[in-house]
Amino acid sequence: MKIVTANRLSDGRVIYATASGDPVETFAEAGQFEDEAAHLALSRAAGDPATFVNPYLVEVTAGRPSGRDRFKEQIRAQGPTVGHSLDYA
Repeated sequence: MKIVTANRLSDGRVIYATASGDPVETFAEAGQFEDEAAHLALSRAAGDPATFVNPYLVEVTAGRPSGRDRFKEQIRAQGPTVGHSLDYA
């Protein structure tokens, strides 16, 4: 299974595509796709550059990122590691 992930153009946040192609912010809400459907979902997200920036596929197993990039995707799914946690004042 695979999911489609990207960053949102308006604010840079990590987003995922649902089965209907809508953007969502949580990994749990992401649509999970088999091979051919995954490539179609990726094409649909790539066709919406006003929302999805550099969309790509991520392998998932048992509802969690798997494969080569699993550690990176687990970090991305948890949200920013800097930014709102820093005091710039």
